[in-house]
Amino acid sequence: MLKILTVVKIFLLLGNKSVCTLIVMAEIHVILVEDSENNMHLLENQIKELPTEVSVSAKAYNVQEAIAKIDEQQPELIFLDIKLPDGTGFDVLQNVSYKNFEVIFVTAYNEYALKAFEFSAIHYLTKPIERTDLQEAIERYKNSRKDEQFDKKINTLNENLNNQNQKMLLPASDGFTIVELDDIIHAESNNNYTTFYLNTNEKIMVSKPINTYEKLLSDLHFSRVHNKHIINLKYVKKYVKGRGGYVILTNNSHIDVSEGRKKDFMDKLKLFARN
Repeated sequence: MLKILTVVKIFLLLGNKSVCTLIVMAEIHVILVEDSENNMHLLENQIKELPTEVSVSAKAYNVQEAIAKIDEQQPELIFLDIKLPDGTGFDVLQNVSYKNFEVIFVTAYNEYALKAFEFSAIHYLTKPIERTDLQEAIERYKNSRKDEQFDKKINTLNENLNNQNQKMLLPASDGFTIVELDDIIHAESNNNYTTFYLNTNEKIMVSKPINTYEKLLSDLHFSRVHNKHIINLKYVKKYVKGRGGYVILTNNSHIDVSEGRKKDFMDKLKLFARN
């Protein structure tokens, strides 16, 4: 994490008064892991232009080089590419001895694959990196604490990338729960909170609005049928006609369908049934 501030006191003799205190921020030591020389050069230059104290301690272009330099330099932060010539960024994380660092993934994955990062609650930047995104990532790092459950998030990310997003991480006040997407029956909004109802009869409330999950789930087998509800189409038992109508799910929940969302819901349901 960010090292303790260095405080230097400079005494200026201006009559009998004036003590000036100069506070010097300790640098954030980072390692860049990237297989492309051009991308490495661009990222390093962008970091040098940041209005904050960030120092590139080392650069690595493959898994083995990254492992060696991380263990040697012991950085606070690593910018880590997923695809490397001799393996992946996951191989780096699994094999380093020193682990007291934060990670920001740098990836060229397509939009669909990027959902794996969102489902796993992992910070990432997409190539080509925008300067404002890089600055926000650094600020987010400075304001964060070491994630004690980072390994679980990494495992979920790895599984989602390899298995087309089968799991999602739901944050809670005391940590988080990893759930299978197929276990979610429906989600209900309560202002800035969302409650997930699972086929295990569990209910999980998270402190994020339902709009967050609509974006994540929209191209999967889920449908936002109402301002308050997202349903898993796999659990639809019956649709009852009406102005908007309502859906009966396999857990016997009755979920209203708003008139404005009815067509989209019916289209998705028909497509899901055909597939």
